[in-house]
Amino acid sequence: MKITLPIYISILILCLNNTYGQNDTEILKKQKDSTEIMYYIIEGDTIAREMIDLDEVILLDKLKFKSEEDRRRYLILRRKTRKVYPYAKLASERLTTMTERLETIKRNSDRRRYTKRVQKYIEGEFSEKLKKMTHTEGQILVKLIYRQTGRTAFDLVKELRTGWRAFWYNTTASLFEISLKEEYKPFEVKEDYLIEDILERSFQESKLEHQEPSFPIDFLDLKAHWNKKTVNN
Repeated sequence: MKITLPIYISILILCLNNTYGQNDTEILKKQKDSTEIMYYIIEGDTIAREMIDLDEVILLDKLKFKSEEDRRRYLILRRKTRKVYPYAKLASERLTTMTERLETIKRNSDRRRYTKRVQKYIEGEFSEKLKKMTHTEGQILVKLIYRQTGRTAFDLVKELRTGWRAFWYNTTASLFEISLKEEYKPFEVKEDYLIEDILERSFQESKLEHQEPSFPIDFLDLKAHWNKKTVNN
């Protein structure tokens, strides 16, 4: 269910109409940018009232679990998702900054030098933290990197280094049950749907800083999709 401010304003308008009557009240509308201005003409006097469109808010249902085991798994997934999401968000920000900077650099040698500098900065700042992640945390991070950048971790490594290095990175990660080629598919993979649910709730609770994904995800459609799938099964 989505609620926006104009709904409440509309209720107020109806109340005013009932109070003064249609003969006494005339409502005129003017649209200016995203702000809708309502003019009330009551017995010759004009009163202006602004209506400002706010971002839509998704009202989330209370979490329900079929078993205590499902509840425990969700809480573990939530803890891990909240831990690694900031790194995926940062990867998206760094990638955007680097891409914009590279567009201004003409010489290939300068572009390589700049890319290498960014690579060393990222590795120096976060490598030790990433090494402390568990296998499942690493895989969730790979998925979230795809959510925020639209590219797999494998492709990003390939861009920053070489295809050969990316191959060995993926091979090494596979030894720890992590695939750098993993994508984020919340409409297909149940765990990805749960991760999206965790993110949406965490954003609303201000547990995580919101960042738009690289591709559109309609959470209400996603939820309806999985609800229907659950009923059919």
